[in-house]
This record gives sequence, structure tokens and C-alpha cells, in this order.
Amino acid sequence: MFFKIQKAPKGNIVYIIDAKTSLTDTGLSKEEQAYVTQQFKNEVKICSVNQYTHHVYLVMLTAKPEEWQTAELIRKQGASLCTLLNQQKLTDIHIHNLSGNKRAAYLLAEGLSLANYQFLKYKSTAKKLTHSLQDLFFSTQSITVKELNELQTIVDAVCRARDLINEPLQYLTAEQLGKELQNMGKTGGFKVQVLGKAKIEQMKMGGILAVNAGSVLPPTFTIMEHRPQKFINKAPIVLVGKGIVYDTGGLSLKPTPNSMDRMKSDMSGAAVVAGIMYAVAMLDLPLHVIGLVPATENRPGENAYVPGDVITMYDGTTVEVLNTDAEGRLVLADALHYAKKFRPELVLDFATLTGAAANAFGDVAICAMGTASPATKDKIRTCGLNQFEKVVELPLWEEYGNMIKSDIADLKNIGGPVGGAITAGKFLEHFTDFPWMHFDIAGVSHHISGKDYRPTGGVAMGVRLMIDFLINFGK
Repeated sequence: MFFKIQKAPKGNIVYIIDAKTSLTDTGLSKEEQAYVTQQFKNEVKICSVNQYTHHVYLVMLTAKPEEWQTAELIRKQGASLCTLLNQQKLTDIHIHNLSGNKRAAYLLAEGLSLANYQFLKYKSTAKKLTHSLQDLFFSTQSITVKELNELQTIVDAVCRARDLINEPLQYLTAEQLGKELQNMGKTGGFKVQVLGKAKIEQMKMGGILAVNAGSVLPPTFTIMEHRPQKFINKAPIVLVGKGIVYDTGGLSLKPTPNSMDRMKSDMSGAAVVAGIMYAVAMLDLPLHVIGLVPATENRPGENAYVPGDVITMYDGTTVEVLNTDAEGRLVLADALHYAKKFRPELVLDFATLTGAAANAFGDVAICAMGTASPATKDKIRTCGLNQFEKVVELPLWEEYGNMIKSDIADLKNIGGPVGGAITAGKFLEHFTDFPWMHFDIAGVSHHISGKDYRPTGGVAMGVRLMIDFLINFGK
């Protein structure tokens, strides 16, 4: 979708208004104003007026108790407007903010453009199904050039991440994921290095290699970097994304009905990190940021690792494998140890890691835990509310660490039938010696059915949260 500022509204127009807005400012006739007023009395929130040469829409804002709640309401109104505009086959709309909320145009456009996302690559009728809406225009008083650039970049980043999540394994192998990240680097302006299987074997990344043993397709380890000439962080911020491009569960084959249907999305963490890196580079944030993506599928073929095996991780830790479906933590652990070489200021990992997190919070919130400072955690929670990508923190108490102690190795890769999200976090914590936050996005990464501006399929929740956090980092 293309965004642009126009000096004066023209063509199809949407006016954002509130209770204090005078309808005379919209240029509607007295009869049209009376019609609109009656519609709003009937609690219609988006009113449409067909002026034959063009359409006029009026969006009525209603303030909620908290600012972040109001912001989300406006985004959802943008999503509703998107449906209406595409139903009427409009190709463009001009947004003019007449309300007292200075960010209303930005928020409405954000919800509208994210709702306009489609993944039609494999549809034979893609041309027929493609949304008509292509262009968003803004009046000069409704948005600044800086806000416009930020909005365009964030929407692009989210949509690119969603595309990756929606791709099937037959296309998006670990090697192809590396190529996609290289292409994003060329477009976004950040460095990308993809390590192949030989280098991973040379480095003795035992977690990645064990998970990959059941596949004929090789793993990859991708390193992305945004390093501007001047940056404000004393040491790099490192992002780590789980890149399991498909998860069968390995020999601990997923047993439940429909359990593999969405497993192409098990690389959502990698997609989120890629989207964040793209936005950071495109916005040229004054931060040194590194992204790490360990990637493979988890299959039961070839010489697949088995329950009972003891594997040696990249840092030398021995791990007793009791469930091959607890594979994400194995590849992430190698990446977290690799992050130590950068002596990072902060490490943030994203992974569709546990069913326990999905069961606890559904598609409503991201499950988080970690050792970052209280100030960092507070900022993340605030950004989560601002972007309506809510974060709930769980504790990393010592008792949960006792659950993953092994009788024959240093650790075991599962902790038992309870506390699964936290014991997975405790496993990852073992491989860190830096301020760190883990985000389990298992419940929010992929939707079975669309909801407002979050579509069916890949959602890429976490991208907007982290861009907000990084834009405001150090402030």
C-alpha cells in the first residue's frame, strides 16, 4: 500500500471527527449533515455519504478510559473502514483528521492498512480476489512526514513478516529462509550473512544439528546486523528468532488431531526478528542491532535424534532429550550462546515455543520472562499496551530450574507435565549471561480466523511492539 501527503483533500475522503467537531467543516450539505447526525445518534460509528463523483466517510471517535484503549479502538475502526472501502471497490482514500486526537489519522491508517493485507501467492484467482484499495493520502494537518515514513515502514515490516509465516515448507526451507533474509537485507539496507551446515558442524552447534538430523535438507544460521555510523547503545542489542520452518515433533510425533496443520508457522520468531531488523534499518535508528536466526525443520526421518539421546550443545552443556518435540529451545540455546560473543547490552528472543503459553494466554497476549532490568521490563509492558501487543511476564524461580535437572546429563529438554512455558524459559536462561527477555509467541503468531486488522494466517505479533521499544530505546 502506498502512503502520501496531499495539501488539500480530494477524491474519496474520510473525515475523522469527535463530539466537538462541527460538521460544517466537512463540506456536507445541510441535508447530509442531518443524515450523518441521525446515523451517529443510532450509534453508527462509520457513516458513508455517496456524492456520486466520490464517497465521503465519517468516522466518529469515542474516548476510552486509557489512551492505549482509545488507540486500539481507532485501529479497529480502520479495519472496519478497510472492509467497507474494498466492498465498494475504491482504489484510494484521503484521510482528514478533524478530531481532537492528534494521532487519529496515523492510528486509523495503521488499522486500515494492516487489515488490507493479503497472501494470495498460491491462489489461481488472485487477480480477482485482490483488494481494490491501494493508496492512502493524508492532509498536511493530519500527519507529519516523520510519522508517515514510520507508518509506511512499520506496515511494510509487518506484512513482510506475515508473508514469511504464510509460506509453506515446500518453498520456505531453512536455506530459502536464509535467501529471503538476504533479500530483505538488500531492500532494507542491513548486512546479512548465512552460515551453512558445514560451518554449523565446524562450530559444533549441537542443538541445531540434533534437530536437523531427521531431515535431508540442511540447516542454516543467519546473522543480520544494523550498525549505523553513530549509535546510542554501548553494546549491541541482539534479537534471536526461532526458525523451525516446519515441526512434525520429530520422533515424538505430534499426536493430536490438526496438530500439524499450522506448523509451517513455527518459524514465526524468525519472521518477527526479520521484520524488526527491516524496520530498524529502514528507519535508520541510532542503534547497533544484531539479529540471529537458527533454522531447520524437525522431522522423524533419516538419522533423527531420539528420546533418551544425550546431545552436547554449542556451549558444551549436555542435554538429555526426553521429547523431540521440545526442539525449539535446542536451536535457540545455541543462538543464545552465540550472542555472548557480542557482549550484548540486551538480548530479546522470539519463539513459538510452548503449547503451555498458548493455553495460558490464547491469542490475546505474549508470554514473557527474563532477566532484563525492571526499567526495561516496564518499557516493554508499556509498548505492549501502546501497540495492543500485550505482554504478560511469568517468573523464573529456582524451583522451575530444578524441574529440568537430568539424572545423566546437565539438563533435560522438558520439565514435566506442568509449568511448561516457564521450564522452557529456565532451559534458555541456562545459556545466557546477559540481560535477556524471552517472548513465547505460540498463541499469537498465527490465527485460524481473522480478527480486526489481524488476518487469518500469519499475524507477526511482536514486530510493532519491538519497533516501538527500539524507537524509544534510551529515552
